[in-house]
Amino acid sequence: MSTEPTSLQSDLSAFAAQFATRVPAEVRAVMDQTGHDLQRWFEGQSPIGQGDTAPNFTLPKHDGTTWQLSDALKHGPVVLSFYRGGWCPYCNLELRALQSHLPELASAGASLVAVSPQTPDASLSTQEKNELTFGVLSDQGNTVAEQFGLVFELPEELRPIYESFGIDLPASNGDSSFSLPVPATYVIGTDAVVRYAFINVDYRTRAEPSEILQQLSS
Repeated sequence: MSTEPTSLQSDLSAFAAQFATRVPAEVRAVMDQTGHDLQRWFEGQSPIGQGDTAPNFTLPKHDGTTWQLSDALKHGPVVLSFYRGGWCPYCNLELRALQSHLPELASAGASLVAVSPQTPDASLSTQEKNELTFGVLSDQGNTVAEQFGLVFELPEELRPIYESFGIDLPASNGDSSFSLPVPATYVIGTDAVVRYAFINVDYRTRAEPSEILQQLSS
């Protein structure tokens, strides 16, 4: 008997619920509080959104080549996903969901790339671990994420917690800044205008691939 595929958000929520059972209450309290603080801070920011023109940029891909937005837009719209890193299980769920919809995105005439502040080597590891066949770009120093207005500093209270989870951000990103992008997904038209923007400080919530496809078909 066949079953309907689950949505990305249902998979993310299931992982979050399971994760909560494994984390001490005092740790969850710190994570929840810093999340609320970040949400309040981000409400005062002005990230690039729908109707804005996306800045052109060039970044190295996981395979050592370079990728430029303006070149990609010559061939069709671009789906641009900013993720925190391959150490983030929610990001990996999202990347795999996007990979599973890659044929549909291609049929809609779009190309897909994912961007994180990881080093090129870490980006390659993310690509290999998740068996991704689309471009995984390295935005070391968050230069491009900064242009999109997405960058924040991981609160100091969270740094030892992340370390206890085995997450070494300085090693992953190749610097000591603890800067990360807010997870965001954009659909950028061939004129470089943003047709769709999904930005959520809560890293447990991501754009549904079905919604991205709907935006491409509208």
